[in-house]
Parts: sequence; structure tokens; C-alpha cells
Amino acid sequence: MQSQNMSDTIESYLKAILAQQEQIEIRRAEIADRFNCVPSQINYVIKTRFTPQRGYVVESKRGGGGYIRIVKTHLRDDQTSLAVMRANVPARLRVRDAQAMTQQLFDAGVISQETGNAMLAAMSHHTLAVADSRLEEMLRARLFLSFLDSLRYE
Repeated sequence: MQSQNMSDTIESYLKAILAQQEQIEIRRAEIADRFNCVPSQINYVIKTRFTPQRGYVVESKRGGGGYIRIVKTHLRDDQTSLAVMRANVPARLRVRDAQAMTQQLFDAGVISQETGNAMLAAMSHHTLAVADSRLEEMLRARLFLSFLDSLRYE
């Protein structure tokens, strides 16, 4: 059995809480103590695993009474969700983020499995086959935006 790394463990813990409630407020130091890690590890997990592309909104307040609030977003209707997702597509889109966003569309019932698989195939590293990773990520972002635009019409 393969063991999880610390980031995976922290992510699983936070997602388990989010599965039971719409949002959570955490204190970075408390979570770091719980997992016996440095607080920057918590920052890393939140910054990389709880992004708008993955369906989360993160708010933070610094200082002694500070907190980090993580909210799982829910797609309301197709047009609203597509507009929100479109507004959060970065200029350069990594394969991992494209996969997560496509999965979010599928999970919300916006696209079928076949459509999702076609989108993923079109945005794959193999299909784009560009030596410059920055250019590949820019092309992937433009493709994803085009897919989102095409979903607005029946």
C-alpha cells in the first residue's frame, strides 16, 4: 500500500471536513501542530489544492485573530457557473488544472463523460506537443476558454 505524503494527508483532512459542511475556518498554526509540520506546509496545500479551478474560494485574515476560510463552491446554473469558471481561467493553464476544471464541469452535470474525455484529449500534453511549456499552457488556456464558450449554446 502506498503511503500518502504530508500534503495529501492535510488535503484529505480538510476535504473530509468540507464534505460535512459548506465552509471551514482554520488557523494555520493549529493545523500545522495537528500534523506536526511547519505552517508554510499548510499554505502550500491551500494554495495548490484549494483553488478556484478546483471549485474552492479561499479567504484569509491575518493577525492574532486571523483565520483561513475555505468555501466549496457549488455550480448554480450553467450560465452562471460557466461565467465564474471562465473568469478564473488563468492565462496559462496546467494539465492538472484543466483536468480538475473539466472534472468539476462533469460533476456538476454541465458536460457528459464523452465531452469531458474529448476536452481532456484535446488539451493533453501529447496532443498539443509543443516544446515550450509556457506556450503549451497558453494554448491549453485558450482551448479551455473556447470549450467554455461553446457550452453556452445548445
